[in-house]
Amino acid sequence: MSADVNTGTREFILPDLGEGLTEAELISWKVEIGDEVHVDQMVVEVESAKSVVELPCPYAGRVVSLHANAGDTVSAGQALLTVAEAGAEMGAGDEGDGGTPASVSQSGSSTENSSGANLIGYGTSEPKTRPAKKRSFGGKHAATPAATSTAAPTAAPAVPTVIPDAPPQPPAEAPSAAASDHVSPVSSPLVRKLAKDHGISAKSLPGTGPGGVVTRADVTAAIESGAGAAAHVPAGTSPAKAPSTAASSDQSDRDTRTPITGLRKVVSERLTKSRQEIPEATIWLDVDATELLATKKALEARTGEKYSLLSLVARFVVAGLKKYPIINSSIDTAAGEIVTHGDINLGLAAQTPRGLMVPVVHGAGEMSLRQLRDSVSETVGKAASGRFDPSELTGGTFTLNNYGIFGVDGSAPIINLPEVAMLGLGRIKDRPWVVDGELTVRKVMYLSFVFDHRACDGQEPSEFLTFVADCIENPVSLLPEL
Repeated sequence: MSADVNTGTREFILPDLGEGLTEAELISWKVEIGDEVHVDQMVVEVESAKSVVELPCPYAGRVVSLHANAGDTVSAGQALLTVAEAGAEMGAGDEGDGGTPASVSQSGSSTENSSGANLIGYGTSEPKTRPAKKRSFGGKHAATPAATSTAAPTAAPAVPTVIPDAPPQPPAEAPSAAASDHVSPVSSPLVRKLAKDHGISAKSLPGTGPGGVVTRADVTAAIESGAGAAAHVPAGTSPAKAPSTAASSDQSDRDTRTPITGLRKVVSERLTKSRQEIPEATIWLDVDATELLATKKALEARTGEKYSLLSLVARFVVAGLKKYPIINSSIDTAAGEIVTHGDINLGLAAQTPRGLMVPVVHGAGEMSLRQLRDSVSETVGKAASGRFDPSELTGGTFTLNNYGIFGVDGSAPIINLPEVAMLGLGRIKDRPWVVDGELTVRKVMYLSFVFDHRACDGQEPSEFLTFVADCIENPVSLLPEL
């Protein structure tokens, strides 16, 4: 439903989220249809590839429609909700003298009901023209009680309205005149593909979304009703072949298709680019961590404070990055340069409910062990919810990946672009080990280190990994570096 000055309504569209982000998943609504909202009231919670944020409505009035459901993917520029401004009737125009809407004048006098919030794409007054709606990939458009036929002209241009030429059909097989004349808009490529996989022409289905848009639910309903491949056999195809297509459709019905959207899409793109772009090499060491565990125990007993193994290893890593600064670098591909960073911003790969994220401990190189421990602990704590501010997910110069918590010994990590290296920590396990010529049982872990050969050759990475390993086996060896 588009903004309509004849009814005194305004649409709150998903604003530009910044950092090149063009879509987000709608997590929850903070309002319902019929609620009165004021300027800058938080009305919806969305999840972008970077963070979960609540968005304020830039208009005041009564909510007359919600254009998406929780779980839908919405694109920047797409309408989220429609507000009937103060003095306008819901669903009806409220005109003043001379036919000019009372709540919206051509001079823009309605700015008093507009937001001063810092939303990109919104100012203190509404622009004369709205940006064109972008197609929503991976999501569906929700039908709302307020969706009426007046929305059709806005939604219809999302797809061509001309039916491609096709060979003449025998009268017995041709659809009814009403059906052949009707073309429903289909905004989502995923909806079109789902229909195509089941032998259905999505644009021939009646759409229940805003403006008659065909949704995933419409296609699913058509599949369940049997309006599948047999009902859409292409011209010239023998009906006898339809059962095999239907059998294929039955098999597809048992499959689950999950759109690659949001954070999963970003992770997929970044890791794919990393594998394609970086000439990486991986080295590893097995390390006796017995003394590290003993040092941790002694440190906690002496201070009465808790120290995680991750924070201790992070301290060793910081010392190693200071000793071998080329490891604390990134590649500027566009400029063709290696950028060696003056600050150490330590990324911690974390599995969150939203997926893989790499929150960053900024300024780790200037922290004491206690400060670093607290920052690492706070970051790990936030990983349980995956709610990080965008600033906490950018600016990393090196990444530490503790996949030992998943019970595995080692891995060949994928470098976090544009960084040039990553250190992986495996699980600590009792293993046979030779000490002073005698076979004994020790606490052993594996270190995996991957680096970008464009930034350095094998010497510096090997020396860095050996340095960290020595610190783990003999923590006292770090004292000269402090």
